[in-house]
Amino acid sequence: MTSEVEQPAAVAEALGYEQARDELIEVVRRLEAGGTTLEESLALWERGEELAKVCRRWLDGARARLDAALAEEAGADDEDADR
Repeated sequence: MTSEVEQPAAVAEALGYEQARDELIEVVRRLEAGGTTLEESLALWERGEELAKVCRRWLDGARARLDAALAEEAGADDEDADR
């Protein structure tokens, strides 16, 4: 049986934001709870890093889309003011 810790990075890349965030929350919960071996803790930490990167890319993409929409709206407002 493959745990979420052993999933390859490519699988993490395919996750949506909410899925990655929820799994990251679970990884942090498990790390904070303790009771894992050093090897398990390192694997969890590495998985958490991958998931955090996925979340950051989703958030950066959302920010870029929002900025583009706001810039487009501002450009439209400028054109209306010129008329």
